[in-house]
Amino acid sequence: MGRARATTILMADDDADDRELAQEALRVSQVPSALRCVEDGEELLDYLNRRGRYREPQSAPAPGLILLDLNMPRMDGREVLRTLKQDPRLKRIPVVILSTSRRDEDVVGSYDLGANCFITKPGSFSELIQMMKVLDAHWIQTAELPRAALS
Repeated sequence: MGRARATTILMADDDADDRELAQEALRVSQVPSALRCVEDGEELLDYLNRRGRYREPQSAPAPGLILLDLNMPRMDGREVLRTLKQDPRLKRIPVVILSTSRRDEDVVGSYDLGANCFITKPGSFSELIQMMKVLDAHWIQTAELPRAALS
């Protein structure tokens, strides 16, 4: 087996604890990718469009995968997903919805807007570690992803 691939994973979540737990789970799982975090949909779009504090390329490495919470202030995940999938430059970045919701309308609505996957947030840290390993195994190590749109 070859050397493990690494990518930048961009996580948009307004909950600081969830962002910190995701960072720690990625570290503990020994997934070689880097996790960058933003607090809401507007900041996610600033990151992807290199605006404001993300103007310099080194401050916003192109993500190979986006983890997107649905319920955030300013611009929620549904609005972000709609915007991403209508942008020819950004629409191919895989988006995994990571939400506390289990509502069928949230799942169906996310796929209708172009989400690549919908995952209900794990209930324990050990489940979060396992989820990070699965995301890495599928989206980064196995799936063929388009070259970074932001490079």
